[in-house]
Amino acid sequence: MTDDLDRNVVLRGERELIERAGPLFLGAREEFACAAADLNTWAMPGLRERIVAERRQSTPDLPVHKLYGPGALADEESERRLVGLAARGVRIRICPNPLPHETIIIDRRAAVLAGPPVQGVRTYTVVRSPGVVQGLASLFRATWETSADLEEFRRSRPPALSQEGHRILAVLGEGLKDEAAARRLGLSLRTYRRRVAELMTQLDAGTRFQAGLRVRGLGAGPPE
Repeated sequence: MTDDLDRNVVLRGERELIERAGPLFLGAREEFACAAADLNTWAMPGLRERIVAERRQSTPDLPVHKLYGPGALADEESERRLVGLAARGVRIRICPNPLPHETIIIDRRAAVLAGPPVQGVRTYTVVRSPGVVQGLASLFRATWETSADLEEFRRSRPPALSQEGHRILAVLGEGLKDEAAARRLGLSLRTYRRRVAELMTQLDAGTRFQAGLRVRGLGAGPPE
């Protein structure tokens, strides 16, 4: 760990980030803004769940803005996670181009910048210099305003579906009963129904028929 004259601190790895900067994340009271290329940079195992739980209890109406690059919807699981976040009230937008920096801004008084992985370990710079934080907040807001709302972005592109997702939609299109479809796919009935429900949520479909129509309408064929 090193300090500089602007009261900025460099932390190495997520463990040190959690130990030293955890109170910043837990102390957000006005706004929590995050910009990231994907869903993995700010994984913070052991802290994320605590942040969400405490935020819901202490500041349930805290505005949370998350800005991602297109890579955040590169696979079915990631897209489903984003949809789930949006359903819980998180405002999400997708920048059409990959984001060059991964940053969290807390109450416009502190920021955390992630560095590139070096031998599998990232460094995180905690910035408290008012001028720098305000500049980062202005850049975030400018990028936010020119980015697409998550639902708007998702409507404009084929959904990210796995091979299994495509197979499930295929048997749905055949009109098979759940028991027969599960047997064909080698899934338990419970797993099959859970996966169907997840796909319908991901596709914003009220019925299984609508799910098939949306995939066909967007030309989303199975991956090669």
